Amino acid sequence: MTEPVGKFASRNALQTFTLLDTIEEFHFDACIGGARRDEEKARAKERIFSVRDEFGGWDPKRQRPELWNIYNGRIRKGENVRAFPISNWTELDIWNYIRREKIELPSIYFAHEREVIDFRGQRVAVSPFIRLDETDQVQKVRVRYRTVGDMTCTAAVESSASVIDDIIREITATRTSERGETRIDDRVSEAAMEDRKKNGYF
Repeated sequence: MTEPVGKFASRNALQTFTLLDTIEEFHFDACIGGARRDEEKARAKERIFSVRDEFGGWDPKRQRPELWNIYNGRIRKGENVRAFPISNWTELDIWNYIRREKIELPSIYFAHEREVIDFRGQRVAVSPFIRLDETDQVQKVRVRYRTVGDMTCTAAVESSASVIDDIIREITATRTSERGETRIDDRVSEAAMEDRKKNGYF
């Protein structure tokens, strides 16, 4: 594997390779993830127990029914399950839980001033990992991150939310999903996330 190049190169393929290699090395039957169905339309097809084939690939047509919260974790040799215990939660559920449990968070989730460039309506932080072009206009904007991912393809959102209650108010008012507003790599094609999952992405 070689690291992709380009203005907003995604490292998803590198992450997938490392994950699949680790699963094979340690013979894991199950891996636990934090994906939620409200994040992205391919993840809306996901199950809480998501069966992956011997190559780590995901086939939405092979996913098992999960009626009445009954889960089938049976797998064949070489297969594994990706378990998503908070799949039925929403972004709002997460923030209400954080507030209730008084969980401390890194400051990146709250509004802070940052140098950004605009890319098709998304605010991308200026960093050594992206290539600035002559047409890019660097601005200092008050932003926060709805999700924290690869800096090369995860955008911030303009925000003045400095406390959890402010964030909850923003989420309640927004009509755009967390990934829909912030992930450049999900906009590569209509099926970008689904294609990555078929290749073994978490």
